[in-house]
Amino acid sequence: MTEIIIGSAYAVLNTLKPGLDEKLYERALVIELRKQGLRCQQQKSHDVFYDGQLIGSLIPDLIVEDTVVVDPKVVSNFNDSHIAQMIGYLHITGLGTALLLNFKHAQLGIKRVSN
Repeated sequence: MTEIIIGSAYAVLNTLKPGLDEKLYERALVIELRKQGLRCQQQKSHDVFYDGQLIGSLIPDLIVEDTVVVDPKVVSNFNDSHIAQMIGYLHITGLGTALLLNFKHAQLGIKRVSN
């Protein structure tokens, strides 16, 4: 699954080129993933509980096939806070894999995070 997602991200980057707004890449990636026959949920809210009480919600950019959290970025480099955010997303969603995809440069940046 991650190979298809990464291939789709390359297609998006090759078409749109680097450095645009993150939301543009997110929307284009959804189109590309759906062309590949994959289900994508965009901006789906997940309730966050502490000690049995609702404390807020978490909204990952994309969840593909109820399996992989995908977060398109336009940043110089991934940092610890990006990775920590993905760990939090995985914990709250109960999923096992996240992909950070960086569209800032001509070469797609990829960071896989596992729970």
